[in-house]
Amino acid sequence: MRHLMSPLDFSVAELAELLDLAIDIEKDPSRYRSVCVGKKLATCFYEPSTRTRLSFESAMLNLGGNILGFSSADSSSAAKGESVADTIRVISCYADICAIRHPKEGASLVASQKSSIPVINAGDGGHQHPTQTLTDLLTIYSLKGRLDNLRIGLCGDLKFGRTVHSLIHALIRYPGIRFIMISPEELKIPSNLKEDVLDPGHIAYAETDRLEDAIGDLDILYMTRVQRERFFNEEDYLRMKDFYILDKTKLEQAREDMLVMHPLPRVNEISVEVDDDPRAVYFKQAQYGVYVRMALIIRLLQEAGNELQLPPKEDKNA
Repeated sequence: MRHLMSPLDFSVAELAELLDLAIDIEKDPSRYRSVCVGKKLATCFYEPSTRTRLSFESAMLNLGGNILGFSSADSSSAAKGESVADTIRVISCYADICAIRHPKEGASLVASQKSSIPVINAGDGGHQHPTQTLTDLLTIYSLKGRLDNLRIGLCGDLKFGRTVHSLIHALIRYPGIRFIMISPEELKIPSNLKEDVLDPGHIAYAETDRLEDAIGDLDILYMTRVQRERFFNEEDYLRMKDFYILDKTKLEQAREDMLVMHPLPRVNEISVEVDDDPRAVYFKQAQYGVYVRMALIIRLLQEAGNELQLPPKEDKNA
């Protein structure tokens, strides 16, 4: 059974195939509207989510399938003490594929080990968020035309930001990647990521606490919010939450072809005055999330032996 726990679960070649499928879906979504007729996706979300849960549900509905699930631990049998392992055994009786989000790191892996259907990690604590990473890769690939030779600024909460951690793991497999880590001292990238991933791979990176010092040299600025839910006390959160605010003045220092990305939700780290700038692609990024999740659902259901009603391949010579 093939699952998705990490962006590294797919090889670079497999990722290329997945992104190409997502781009084909983007070009004409209607060709895929009956692919998953009769199939069911379970969305098991133990913590709040808007984009991830709804984009999964939108993806399955766009494919002609059905959805079931829960949107918080309180509305599931977890409130009665049921384990993740038992929940996924039950869900496997009802659905063909499952997307799970959980505040504890490794919960999705436990589910995959007990499941008889494909399981997709939709975020586990501060650890991984692979489908957001697939969304980010599709956004970069579609708008930049490549995934190599890029200077990427990662700004904000680099300590707890699972989207940042997943993106680093994914991008280091492409040549010519250079990271600029922009964060206050308290929210710096974890030392284990540097010591176990970046340094052994001889990946070029620099660290700074000033966005103004880095923005002029970037191909991509990946903004993140300071996550209130990851802090142990309100005082530390309030001290950190406004450390970086991207506004028009700062953006004037950036290159004309730089992309501003954000996994969302935004709080106030990007001023709304930036939204109309053509370099701001974070809402387009959210739309790409639907296409890549459609492609992922198709891929995992196929590998699980499901017969899908795939559209005929277009004749490129016609």
